[in-house]
Amino acid sequence: MTTALVQYTAAAVSDRGRKRPSNEDAFGYSVEHGVYVVCDGMGGAAAGEIASSLAVDEMMRLLVAEEPGAPTAEDAVKAVAAANQAIYTRSRRNPKLAGMGTTMVALIAAERQVWILNVGDSRGYRLRNGALQQMTEDHSLVEEQVRMGRMNRSEALRSPLRNVITRALGTQSQVTPDVFALEAEPGDLYLLCSDGLTREISDRLIESLLRLDLPLDELCDRLVSAANKAGGHDNITCLLVRAG
Repeated sequence: MTTALVQYTAAAVSDRGRKRPSNEDAFGYSVEHGVYVVCDGMGGAAAGEIASSLAVDEMMRLLVAEEPGAPTAEDAVKAVAAANQAIYTRSRRNPKLAGMGTTMVALIAAERQVWILNVGDSRGYRLRNGALQQMTEDHSLVEEQVRMGRMNRSEALRSPLRNVITRALGTQSQVTPDVFALEAEPGDLYLLCSDGLTREISDRLIESLLRLDLPLDELCDRLVSAANKAGGHDNITCLLVRAG
């Protein structure tokens, strides 16, 4: 008995939003190599943009080889460590960039095997059979309080500390990503996004939009438009990956 191969397609949109003067998000992907990355930078002046771009560039450089074929989860973890070191070293050398960092969510697809890695509060979701599931766990103060039962979901949404993240690339000399191993099924739709999407619109609305029978680039546009309509307080990045 043979297992049918899974073919992937992808699209992405990144938008400044309605309130921010610049876009500190960054993304990169290679369908050929099965690598998809979204980062959301933080830091004063242009530091956030530098951190997110450094992370994406470093991960794509290390994970997209000359020959087609997906890297392994171990390769991805090593690339995250290298990206972290690149940002940390750069910020230590330039006082204007001190404290810069970035969140990161990445997907590695090798046939049916999929790995999602994350650091911070950029998220990875999967839509399967019309049902949306968050596959990552936010590294944020309020989410950790929710997981420990010290705060409920509505309190977390209202908390003045909801912007505090507990793990990021580049702010410390070392960082450990969470790694989630999944098995793809034809029809699965994966969403990698920055919190500019998830802070503005609910998972229920995201689910309803992703159910629409539209090309991936149009789905990305619909998500970004909904986030902007809800306020657009932050940069918004959506990267969709469909298993066919």
